[in-house]
Amino acid sequence: MKVSIIPVTAFQQNCSLIVCEATRRAAVVDPGGDINVILQAISKEGVTVEKVLLTHGHLDHCGAAKALAQRYGVPIEGPHEDEAYWLDQLPAQSRRFGLPYAESFEPNRWLVEGDTVQFGEETLDVYHCPGHTPGHVVFVSSRHRIAFVGDVLFAGSIGRTDFPRGDHADLINSIRTKLWPLGDDITFIPGHGPTSTFGEERRTNPYVADGVSA
Repeated sequence: MKVSIIPVTAFQQNCSLIVCEATRRAAVVDPGGDINVILQAISKEGVTVEKVLLTHGHLDHCGAAKALAQRYGVPIEGPHEDEAYWLDQLPAQSRRFGLPYAESFEPNRWLVEGDTVQFGEETLDVYHCPGHTPGHVVFVSSRHRIAFVGDVLFAGSIGRTDFPRGDHADLINSIRTKLWPLGDDITFIPGHGPTSTFGEERRTNPYVADGVSA
């Protein structure tokens, strides 16, 4: 599986183009905006987009999702249904942050803990990780030891929980009970900033390192 990180919007959100190298079929994770930049990356790779995957409903992660899905005639999968609160507010979010207008939408498939999503010959496991937002999900390739964590976890930090329906205790619990058991060797692509590994964050992250109280 090939992963290309495409920073988009003024928030430099890490949109990911993930490609099944056996079939050249792909999925786009969290297309938050700058659709032309995403389209250029897809064209450069010469792949067939099969679906759009969303970790959560904040504008910088899904602002271009509907347009991209319509462009390729593909479904949107994710996040969890508890994220309808944020997806319904996409027009208001775009006005608030001065970003291009984004229509509200409902994904073709809501995801729950234990689901899987497929593209080409690749399979990603779905983990419901509330805290930053109530319906946030994480996508994990156990085969390739890669996780797409959205705004749950960052290199050296964790997601904000001061937005409506955020919950700090839920976020800490999600990281420690859902992500850490997957293994220290998992490399994760966060919603913003550089990649890291779960092991590195367990050793050094000031919010969730082993031995740090919640």
